[in-house]
Amino acid sequence: MSDTSADLVILGGGSGGYACAFRAAELGLSVIVVEKDKLGGTCLHRGCIPTKALLHAAEIADNVREGDQFGVKSSLEGIDINGVNSYKDGVIAQLYKGLQGLAKLNKVQMVEGTGTFVAPNSVDVNGTRYTGKNVVLASGSYAKTLPGLDLGGRILTSDQALNLDYVPERVVVLGGGVIGVEFASVWRSFGADVTIVEALPRLVPLEDEYASKQLERAFRKRGIKFKTGVRFTGATQTGDAVTVSLESGEQFEADLLLVAVGRGPNTAAMGYEEAGVKMDRGFVLTDERLRTNLPNVYAVGDIVPGLQLAHRGFQQGIFVAEQIAGQNPKVIDEAGIPRVTYCKPEVASVGLTEAAAREKYGDVQTLVYDLAGNGKSKILKTSGGVKVIKAPDGPVVGMTLVGERVGELIGEAQLIYGWEAYPEDVAPLVHAHPTQTEAIGEAFLALAGKPLHVHG
Repeated sequence: MSDTSADLVILGGGSGGYACAFRAAELGLSVIVVEKDKLGGTCLHRGCIPTKALLHAAEIADNVREGDQFGVKSSLEGIDINGVNSYKDGVIAQLYKGLQGLAKLNKVQMVEGTGTFVAPNSVDVNGTRYTGKNVVLASGSYAKTLPGLDLGGRILTSDQALNLDYVPERVVVLGGGVIGVEFASVWRSFGADVTIVEALPRLVPLEDEYASKQLERAFRKRGIKFKTGVRFTGATQTGDAVTVSLESGEQFEADLLLVAVGRGPNTAAMGYEEAGVKMDRGFVLTDERLRTNLPNVYAVGDIVPGLQLAHRGFQQGIFVAEQIAGQNPKVIDEAGIPRVTYCKPEVASVGLTEAAAREKYGDVQTLVYDLAGNGKSKILKTSGGVKVIKAPDGPVVGMTLVGERVGELIGEAQLIYGWEAYPEDVAPLVHAHPTQTEAIGEAFLALAGKPLHVHG
């Protein structure tokens, strides 16, 4: 094929786009990827990787500050934010270089520029038309704001927050979802006074209520303030502060207002609707096999309604590549996609919340194993627990974990959910001691009717 035609043209080089490109190339298809910024997209450059680097730096700051409780004489002299940013940017640069190498290795043709979907099989980039037997829309998402709330100055989104060259003394975080609580956690560890404002009744409102209660308790202990169930009404800036007003009449003055109200689909002015793609509030609608209403046109990642997670887009990209190659891959179970919020403590979950499970199954069985009974968690001085939700006379349909480092446990929880395991299937499995994975083992021992380290 020519340099402007291929088996597959992908509009967007983020997690979904590049995963689709690499897998398609492995399967022998020719691939063109159009990307206006950098390969790796939001996740690598403005999302998952940089935020988790900041969170690791924050964890180290807390460990230094709290060294005495472990018998280690240490004190925190301060945060060198330039050093933190250098570390963060170094991680990004290494991963970006690796992705570029993989693109070359897989002979994926990269086209730099803003792409517009102009026909069911074509993408236009600066007047050049790239034509594919198949087209994948993978244009990602952007940080949203609220109507009437202008960004700029002391009002910023996560995009700008990632590159601050100072640690603010006072911050108001608008939004108590994943992005909001992660930045609140970082800034508190760096020494800032933090207040979260969330319109819904609890923090991380999409998670199980158990997780919200555990996180709120931990945040109170850390001195992170939050206002839930109250709406934001406005913000005014002066030279050295921003004043945030709430519907309750309360006002908060801060150095910065972080707007963390979610992300929107990056589909405006990209030609999707004009070319006939079926849309809903900016999202691209697909069937369960990620096919749009146009023949041989697919969509993956944040522009498809559902969880806006990098690993969801990544898996969808692989799925679409295999679908195009005729491999008939298994449909992705959206509820089986693991979710992790990397604040302190972490929240990790897979499957249904208790509320969703009760709505689907009626009466369900639940069990919470408290990390107070887990040796490694005691060593780490973390609290939290493992909550398991079981369908009546059926398998496990959901799990939620709260505690430091529990994001590393979600893999086993995903397998338990994905294989529709019963407590009796998991209880005999041997978990290494002392590890936090034992908490999962203990939870299933208890659920199978043979509890050991269970208190109360």
